[in-house]
Amino acid sequence: MGHLRATVWGPAEFVGPPPWWLVAEGALAAVLAIVGVVGATVVGAWADRAALADGTVGLICALALVLHLVVVRAGRALVGAVAVLAICLALQAPQAAAGVVLAMEGRVQSVVVTSVQDTGGATGGRSRFLCSVTDRDGVPLTVRIWRGCGRTVRPGDVLAVVYDPRGRVSPRGVENGAGVLHALLGLAGWAAALFLATVVAVVRSYRLTAPSAGLEESTGGL
Repeated sequence: MGHLRATVWGPAEFVGPPPWWLVAEGALAAVLAIVGVVGATVVGAWADRAALADGTVGLICALALVLHLVVVRAGRALVGAVAVLAICLALQAPQAAAGVVLAMEGRVQSVVVTSVQDTGGATGGRSRFLCSVTDRDGVPLTVRIWRGCGRTVRPGDVLAVVYDPRGRVSPRGVENGAGVLHALLGLAGWAAALFLATVVAVVRSYRLTAPSAGLEESTGGL
């Protein structure tokens, strides 16, 4: 049972609080992964680099973190938790990166609603409304707007959208108080959970003895 527990959750072979350097190692690994995932996506959206902006590099950073935990032989359950959190952060980052670009260089324009669709009502789920809109020249936008689109919106109504004049990201409805910090706020929970899970995984991976020595002792030195 002790071996199984160590395999699943990590051996954590220390007495009392974990060594400070071990906590620092886990914190450094977590910070590098989070900065890599979020930073690469934001830079990709800003520079209009699809391979960075779509989260591909972010997923590679998440994989690198998982491989690091496998190398240090962290508990399998904790490695799995870190993998899930890192992948979720990488998948959420592109929307946040687009929000950063729009917050810094976006411009607001009025659009006209041509149709409204309740995507949740048809399946019996929570109502979510999507508005198809056209710009001031009557050209339809390629994306549907959900911010500002609600139950009371009708075709012919006017909505405000923010768009990137350089066309790096898709336009979206205007939000009150939208800014860089607001755009990144949605990632805060994922990043905090990933940081905590990584630190715990690294700390609990600590071993006082080498695996070979433990095996030799358990077999009577044979």
